[in-house]
Amino acid sequence: MIMYSENQLCERITSIYPDIGKCGIDIKVTYNQPEKAWVVHLEKGSHSLNHFLEMMDADKCMEGKQCVALGLEIAQLRKNVEGEQF
Repeated sequence: MIMYSENQLCERITSIYPDIGKCGIDIKVTYNQPEKAWVVHLEKGSHSLNHFLEMMDADKCMEGKQCVALGLEIAQLRKNVEGEQF
């Protein structure tokens, strides 16, 4: 059972990683019923990625703990974006 909304999870992620962007613009969060996981869509410039956030990891995020797997994806996206800028 989902205990929080897409927007609540998005706001929590942006509070942990404030430099990734704004909810609804650079980051979108949706629940994927077939996968029973959250999908975090990140976009920066011409780069984008989708990260499946398992319920247990999403719960940890909501508790204010780091979203480790998501953090690694965000770091990779940053690296790709920075590599593109000259």
